[in-house]
Amino acid sequence: QAQLVESGGGLVEAGGSLRLSCKVSRVILSTFVSKPMNWYRQAPGKQRELVAGMSPGNIISYADSVKGRFTISRDNTKKTMYLQMNNLKPEDTGVYYCNFDKNWGQGMQVTVSS
Repeated sequence: QAQLVESGGGLVEAGGSLRLSCKVSRVILSTFVSKPMNWYRQAPGKQRELVAGMSPGNIISYADSVKGRFTISRDNTKKTMYLQMNNLKPEDTGVYYCNFDKNWGQGMQVTVSS
């Protein structure tokens, strides 16, 4: 079973940037490159929502609320996925989770102050 370890969350002012990372271990490279990767978030009192996803063929999708501000990427050699978040807004506040092949990261708090 894959293990996902996230890093990069924290507190930032509105308009700032953060880069989230998600290191995937316990999978071989061929498995890593063949599976989709996703970032979700859960705001207080709300359901978990899909923020960004990347298919094995690098087809990317974003939630409307983050289009033009967030960028998902992956480094196959490092078996790591990223979420670059720019122009952050207070409504981006929440716990962010990476998802890979039905496995989840531990979640990271992202807080955007106004």
